[in-house]
Amino acid sequence: MKLKKTVICCLLIGAALQLAASSLLAQNGEKFKTRLSPVPALGVPVPSVAGVGSAMATLSGRKLTVSGSFEKMASPATVAHLALGQLAGVRGESVFDLSVTKAADGTSGSIAGSFDLTPQQVEALRKGRFYVQIHSEGAPNGHLVGWLLK
Repeated sequence: MKLKKTVICCLLIGAALQLAASSLLAQNGEKFKTRLSPVPALGVPVPSVAGVGSAMATLSGRKLTVSGSFEKMASPATVAHLALGQLAGVRGESVFDLSVTKAADGTSGSIAGSFDLTPQQVEALRKGRFYVQIHSEGAPNGHLVGWLLK
């Protein structure tokens, strides 16, 4: 009888530890990051596209949280998106809007957003097909770009 209680107790402790570990993993989530670099667009003079930035993303279950910053852009930021390409490194369509908080001159600031992904979008994220794109007054079709990678 004592042995049976000890086995049950050990099983309960093991189950509790496993639950705690999976909960911690879900809180920490999968991490992705990118460096945002200037990408000249057709018809936009090269000096009109400058700057640097970085972004991080955490996937917890199917919830993706993105945050980042940018600076030294050649013209004020206007909007930012999380976009999905058909292949890693190939630009595609905007899927989610990121909020942009700009400094006084608009050429530096931060981006953020939180989104619920479909299972297909989670798979695309893990394959490196999602990227962050910041647009500006001088480059309305995209200024800084970076693919989210592990």
